[in-house]
Amino acid sequence: MGRAAPLFERHGRYVRRVLCRRDTDARAIVHPPHLAGICPVVTASNYHDGWTYQGGAFEQWFNESWTSILAQDTLARMVRGQTNAKQGVGMLPLTRYHPFNFSAGAIRTDSIALLAPYFLDWLGRPNYDTYWKRWSIEEHFADIAVPALTTAAWYDIFQGGSLRNYEGMLYKSAEAARARQRLLIVIFGHAGDGRKVGDVDFGESAGEYHEEDVTLAWYDYLFHGAQNNFAHKRVRIFVMGRNQWRDEDEWPLKRAHKVRYFLDSSGHANSIRGDGELSLHATRDAPPDRYVYDPGDPVPTVGGPLCCDAAHLAPGPKDQRSVENRQDVLVYSTEPMATPLEVTGPVSLELYAQSSAADTDFTAKLVDVWPDGFAQNLTEGIVRARYRNSPSDPELMIPGRVYKFVIDLWSTSNVFGVGHRLRLEVSSSNFPRSTAI
Repeated sequence: MGRAAPLFERHGRYVRRVLCRRDTDARAIVHPPHLAGICPVVTASNYHDGWTYQGGAFEQWFNESWTSILAQDTLARMVRGQTNAKQGVGMLPLTRYHPFNFSAGAIRTDSIALLAPYFLDWLGRPNYDTYWKRWSIEEHFADIAVPALTTAAWYDIFQGGSLRNYEGMLYKSAEAARARQRLLIVIFGHAGDGRKVGDVDFGESAGEYHEEDVTLAWYDYLFHGAQNNFAHKRVRIFVMGRNQWRDEDEWPLKRAHKVRYFLDSSGHANSIRGDGELSLHATRDAPPDRYVYDPGDPVPTVGGPLCCDAAHLAPGPKDQRSVENRQDVLVYSTEPMATPLEVTGPVSLELYAQSSAADTDFTAKLVDVWPDGFAQNLTEGIVRARYRNSPSDPELMIPGRVYKFVIDLWSTSNVFGVGHRLRLEVSSSNFPRSTAI
């Protein structure tokens, strides 16, 4: 087999002063007079869900690590009178000043009130209300009137929002802009870059992606009518497992068909040593699985879509076996694959559960188990019980009553090879990515 062609050819002729920014969707809403196209890269569509919160749960690791970086810059400028943001951050590294205390779960509100008062606004507004709606891109898709190249990433913390941005602009933006909406889904984003992300090497093809080249190719297509990838296909995705780029006509894929897996056990799916199975057929008389969730000993975050402090909590695909050894994690697996299985598209869990508490979280994680036992996390989700029906109108549970929860695990594209297993983890915490209650 020959070497795969580059994702995009490099442009050595010139460099344009056009940037792809993470906030370009918001800029497009206000119609700058000279704006002809945008290139939003791994960003959210709603700064409540998929940024500050997910499924109603506070995104603690991102919110605190990101705010710490901003607070350092604010402090540097207060103390030194600095106006250069990068210079300010360099003077006060994260390890010297951190207004949060993850181990004790305490927040130094005195420091926060001085350096990052907006953090207290986020913390005090868990409901999706008018405060959040004014920042929401989702509320303004119809106001966008320019073509967009949306870049999403499988292991990125804003993957859900990036994909919602693409679909929202494709179907709701101004009519003239819809035909030239494009989508690129890579691996990396805020989880890293290059061919190796987390514990997984995604191969030579993954290393062919260069954001600057893609940016230039996009604007060549828009401004000069270049007959490159963007002129012929609407979507390009990286298929994990096969580790190849693939062009598509749409997202989600119309040719894909939904497959429902059912959770099955004899009531003892606790941990990797339990009897949990994923089956294509429902078992009506199976007993319920149970676990005890202790907020004082939450299930730890191991990899996944994280930002912005990889030195202290590494993102991306990581071996999940340490998590799966816990009794408060339910583990359900298929039999080893006899033939390769591709899963490309949105993933969700419909869970029927009850709790002894009036409020709790439920988490879910899709995992690819390799023949040697390595458990590669693919995508994950969470729902806070009181937001099960609405992000705006919380409803506490009645302890002991069974409720339906739909957990959005966002999307993935992965080929489960021969001998691999598809696995689902269910629990009630993912800390410190999300707050533990």
